[in-house]
Amino acid sequence: MSTRRSRRMATATAMAATLLTVATAFAASAAAPVASAPSASAASDGGVTNPYSPAYGHPYRHGAVPTRELNTQMHRWEAQTKGAKPTASKTLSYGGGIDGIGVTSGGAEKVYLVFYGSQWGTQGTDSGGNLTFTGDPKSGAPVVQKLFKGLGTGGEAWSGVMTQYCDGSLVPKGATSCPAGAAHVQYPTNGALAGVWYDPSVASPTNATAKQLGDEAVRAAAHFGNTSAASNRDTQYVVLSPTGMHPDGFNTASGTFCAWHDYNGDPYVGSTSAYGDIAFTNMPYVMDMGTSCGQNFVNAGSAGTDDGYSMVEGHEYAETITDQNPAGGWTNTTSRTYSGQENADECAWISPGSAGGAGNVSTGAGSFAMQATWSNDTNRCDLSHATVS
Repeated sequence: MSTRRSRRMATATAMAATLLTVATAFAASAAAPVASAPSASAASDGGVTNPYSPAYGHPYRHGAVPTRELNTQMHRWEAQTKGAKPTASKTLSYGGGIDGIGVTSGGAEKVYLVFYGSQWGTQGTDSGGNLTFTGDPKSGAPVVQKLFKGLGTGGEAWSGVMTQYCDGSLVPKGATSCPAGAAHVQYPTNGALAGVWYDPSVASPTNATAKQLGDEAVRAAAHFGNTSAASNRDTQYVVLSPTGMHPDGFNTASGTFCAWHDYNGDPYVGSTSAYGDIAFTNMPYVMDMGTSCGQNFVNAGSAGTDDGYSMVEGHEYAETITDQNPAGGWTNTTSRTYSGQENADECAWISPGSAGGAGNVSTGAGSFAMQATWSNDTNRCDLSHATVS
């Protein structure tokens, strides 16, 4: 057999093998179910790519605080993934707003605390006028109330970091800094706490869904008389579940997170409102997870029992006022490593004493364990910052 003929036979054999491979692949694809296109909300989740993120596969879990153990897994995956580098940019960019809302900029921040469910027990009041509950074994309720009473008092500078962020028609989508004249997040002078409500009319569901949490936030808006879009423009509702509950799977194999935030207009939440967009936080009883959600992260012994309550809620508050209707505010859209993360996500669980680490923040209402948040203008995680007006 000639060399030329051998080459022709080899070529024909290779072509036949290629055609067989193509036909097999075509048949397999025809038999496989067709995946539906991602919804608009799925696209708006910020493109979370880390499979260990608590927001992966749960696009409504914006700004989800991973447990400390899960946070380690997330960083390990990032380090092992091609293109994921510790030096990757953490710079946040503006998402263009949703329903005209990007950040809390129309007025002073208003935080309403909602103690959700009869399991909180009998209500009382301490000497400072804070609600107490017999079903609060770690005495976290007064801590979170004093935290928001104290923000913006006593020279507190933690809130200054967030004042650099802005929204409105002057801010182009994708901007990484604010133009002159833009409406900024305001400093919470004299505190951010606007109201506290104990709702014992129902038992908190053992595994409350995102919709049930959103519905409770809408009921809270009605309770406080915030029945217009204008009254909810600079407002957020923190839905606090009692000990032993698992809102959205918290403290279960599928819920290795400490908290997250969203707004009722997210189709994945499905909570309707006649009062405009309702921003809310799913705030579980994080002390049930001990050190995994921050116990003693900053302070030792009994002084650090509720470190996680102030740190985790401070995390969600900072993200809500900079990304009120996610992801229309400020998120990371350019880095594969930090894709979809908000300002507090990028600084979560950094040890005290380290650059950008957590620490105690002093206010007129006391000292609270808090984490740093990302600052575009200093290009680092900051625990304090001058107020930007």
